[in-house]
Amino acid sequence: MTEKFSKIKAFVFDIDGVMTDGGILATLEGELLRTFDAKDSFGMRMAAMKGYHLGAITGGRSLSIPRRLKQCGFKEEDVYLGSRIKMYDFEDFCRKHGLQPEEVMYFGDDLPDIPVLKACGCGVCPSDAVQEAKDAADYVSDMPGGKQCVRKTLEMVMRQHGTWEVDLDVYYKMF
Repeated sequence: MTEKFSKIKAFVFDIDGVMTDGGILATLEGELLRTFDAKDSFGMRMAAMKGYHLGAITGGRSLSIPRRLKQCGFKEEDVYLGSRIKMYDFEDFCRKHGLQPEEVMYFGDDLPDIPVLKACGCGVCPSDAVQEAKDAADYVSDMPGGKQCVRKTLEMVMRQHGTWEVDLDVYYKMF
């Protein structure tokens, strides 16, 4: 895994079941609400502070998603909502940032994520992903979705790169 981690320059995430535990609350108005883990969010902020590109590819359409991700250092144009063929959006993300697929770590948990899990440099699944996604992944976290799968994996990669050191002055300016 060390070799795959060493090439990573960007992180791309599915939302439901990866950044969240997969639970969705529906309001009477039809808004879908999700819960994000604060430690996962801090890990993504650390990656943004250190210059890693961040992207999200989700079938979800709620405008609360890009709003939350912006608070974690994502650029609006790198959040793909309503994605039906995630591979197309993954290729667009790579093209926009001049990245080769092997330079991108992708986090996914279900059947629509499998093509990207196989195409990227390092496919990651939470411990509670469906078996088919786990079989396609390079790394299966010991943590479930929405419960620090993202944080622990980002921290492992960034520690290997020597980039997991927080500069609080930079943090306070960015966030």
